[in-house]
Amino acid sequence: MLLESGLTCWRRDTSGRAALIVDMADYFDAAMTAMAKAKHTVHLLNWAFEPQTLFHPQPGCTGPERDRIANFLKALSKDNPDLDVRILCWQSALPIAATQNWFPLADRKTFAGSQVRFVLDGKLPMGASHHQKAIIIDDAIAFCGGGDIGPDRWDTQEHLDNDPRREQTKHAHRASEKDFDSRHEVMGLVEGAPAKALGVLFRERWARCTGETLPEPAATRPAWPRQIAPQFTAIEVGLSRTHGAWKRHPEVREVEQLHLRSIAEAERCIYMENQYFTSPLIAAALAGRLGETNGPEVVLIGTEHSPSYFDQSTMDRTRVRFIEKLKRADKHGRFQAYSPVTTLGRIIIVHAKLTIIDDRLLRIGSANINNRSLGLDTECDMSFEAAGGPGRGNRAEIEKLRTYLLAHWLGCEDDIMARAIKAAGGVGAGLEVLRNAGYTRLRPIELPPVEGVAAVIATYHLGDPFSPADSWRPWRRKAISQSTERRGREAAK
Repeated sequence: MLLESGLTCWRRDTSGRAALIVDMADYFDAAMTAMAKAKHTVHLLNWAFEPQTLFHPQPGCTGPERDRIANFLKALSKDNPDLDVRILCWQSALPIAATQNWFPLADRKTFAGSQVRFVLDGKLPMGASHHQKAIIIDDAIAFCGGGDIGPDRWDTQEHLDNDPRREQTKHAHRASEKDFDSRHEVMGLVEGAPAKALGVLFRERWARCTGETLPEPAATRPAWPRQIAPQFTAIEVGLSRTHGAWKRHPEVREVEQLHLRSIAEAERCIYMENQYFTSPLIAAALAGRLGETNGPEVVLIGTEHSPSYFDQSTMDRTRVRFIEKLKRADKHGRFQAYSPVTTLGRIIIVHAKLTIIDDRLLRIGSANINNRSLGLDTECDMSFEAAGGPGRGNRAEIEKLRTYLLAHWLGCEDDIMARAIKAAGGVGAGLEVLRNAGYTRLRPIELPPVEGVAAVIATYHLGDPFSPADSWRPWRRKAISQSTERRGREAAK
């Protein structure tokens, strides 16, 4: 059992139905449908929340005003005065807010005078961010994953090169005319007890931020969105958190513990999609398994390069060290690291935070494979753990979803991907067979030299603190990184 309450997860409950939603077009559509059916509460946790975001953008990123999320939420609360609508969003630092169209200022102005309660969360350790992303409806149904609310998040599973719905026109709320890049996100959807647990998480965060204790909503039947087919039934769901130590609140490292246990117990395949791969702890744990004669294969999917200059200078350079470490450990040819592109070779931003361990565990969440997501920021990951024998029930569904994701990257049919994996005897080998056959939308991640300033950034993990203890003391990080690597090697044994 990978999900253990109090160690690798905070809560472990059974969801009658659950699903993985791939990319934001389907997520926005499903979220709108579910929120429209709310009886008592609509509660949102977000790192970023842009009020002008359209659920269903039309060419030129236009659409009816009622389709913008702020107008939608205000209409919900106005039409049903008993409906409690609240948004808790990170009180971001000014440089971050500037990259997101100054959303904190826009949100305050947009919701002023409405019944929607909008609050910025700054009750965090110095240098930390509130990074959880969830929508909880009536404590009966909930979405949780890596997707924030913003117009640049929207894309379809096709990741089209020329999608006019991602083409910006000049609006008062966004001065730039630059088209949005293709972007990949995943969200999980659950009902019942896991949704109720996410409701508890929201109320705890709200109370910490505002001092206000919210009541639990009355019991309501889950309003499952009709357009989402449940992939899992009676599935075990775990919620794993991160929170840096702050005032009387101790640190929480369930996200880290689940990563370490999952890597240690993987038998055949560790598949990860993530925005960042920089954690020396996770690198050491993965390297330890790659060094085993009969260990699992490791397949990583990440963006070719980060979209922001800051992340290119910090996270991308540190990722080089992460991947180089795994390449050195890969004595048995079981490691692959790819970046996806569109049909014409344009970048696809991988913002998803997803891990699949064999066909046993499917993990979706907000946490990156970096230091701050393991010990500083607030994070929440939601994992589905399947019982029973391989190839049956929920385990078969996890395997099908991994195949679907890989086929979605390559632009081929699921059965082509499944046959290639079976014939080649592994996920990485199957991907290479299809890439050599002309399915080239996955490319090996390039590793530029890490020299000069880049070497200093990677050595001291600039921009990526381990915990509140080194948040403003980067000179400590080299020693912390070395001790963290030792811990990762021990965990892999």
